[in-house]
Amino acid sequence: MKQDWKPGTLIYPLPAAMISCGKDESEYNIITASWVGTICTNPPMCYISIRPERYSYNIIKKNMEFVINITTEELAKATDWCGVRSGSNYNKFEETGLTPITSSIVNAPAILESPLNIECRVKEILSLGSHDMFIADVVNIKADDKYIDPSSGKFNLEDAHPIAYSHGQYFTLSKSIGHFGWSVKKK
Repeated sequence: MKQDWKPGTLIYPLPAAMISCGKDESEYNIITASWVGTICTNPPMCYISIRPERYSYNIIKKNMEFVINITTEELAKATDWCGVRSGSNYNKFEETGLTPITSSIVNAPAILESPLNIECRVKEILSLGSHDMFIADVVNIKADDKYIDPSSGKFNLEDAHPIAYSHGQYFTLSKSIGHFGWSVKKK
């Protein structure tokens, strides 16, 4: 038997990502977001959704660039901290000990400790209600060498132990159970 619930946002789990923004050090900030996702492969596009009252919102809207930093078990405490503290009151890089690095394409810092930094340039902002969706082109990706298999060139994200967010909780992601197409692969 199933119960009917009022409409809500229960499409979980989602990535727990740290979004870094700011054109120069005086406005660098990090906001934690789980409303993050892929929109298109060709051209590569993604989105983040942020409430307009959040401190990072105006920084991203002004500069039209940001970086999605994938989080890990090791970064879980910093991820949560950046989600519950405001950049208007704290320098989040200093408080968490995270290291801002220069992005290759966008004018926003990437986080050194993140295994993947996805540099994004905003293409459109959609006002949707409680959140605005920043639709962005992915213009560059920085990948940490320590997760790249030297023989295949494959990025092994599972070795970084990424985390996900689900309805107020952070979760580790477990082992791979298959790959695309494995269900129909001939034996």
